[in-house]
Amino acid sequence: MTEAQPQSAAPNGATPPKVNMRILAQYMRDLSFENVAAQKKLQGGNVQPDIQVQVSLDANKRETEGQYDVATKFKITSRNKADNETLFIVELDYVGLFLIEGVPQEQLHPFLLIECPRMIFPFARRIISDVTRDGGFPPLNLDTVDFLALYKQELQRQAALQAQNAAPAPVAN
Repeated sequence: MTEAQPQSAAPNGATPPKVNMRILAQYMRDLSFENVAAQKKLQGGNVQPDIQVQVSLDANKRETEGQYDVATKFKITSRNKADNETLFIVELDYVGLFLIEGVPQEQLHPFLLIECPRMIFPFARRIISDVTRDGGFPPLNLDTVDFLALYKQELQRQAALQAQNAAPAPVAN
């Protein structure tokens, strides 16, 4: 069980609510590994891999009070720098089922998309490492993902998209 205590005091000197987060389950919703190099019979002579990692997050409330599904989706493409040929593609959709109590409603969204993925990331990283090794490549050990930066980046992207949609259309003469 993971417990965290908010650092700021509640108004009027009241004790802030105790935050409780538990991982109830975690599982692979989808896993795909494509060894393109083997399919194309590429020779392993001059291989200089260039790894591209895309991460996306999603969270959904379940019917049971306080329970949420948090999905961390990875798409990893490895290309050979020498000839730009794809070596392999990994896609993993890894989900954690969380029980969350005591988090104020206005802080729930960032909590779900920052803290929850942080808790399940080591398990997803292990799966990716194992599947690349079992697929005939050196194990891919992903660097730690900064979920806070990822969350802020997504907020900025959404704000820019809203500003673009809210801008008045130019008038043609």
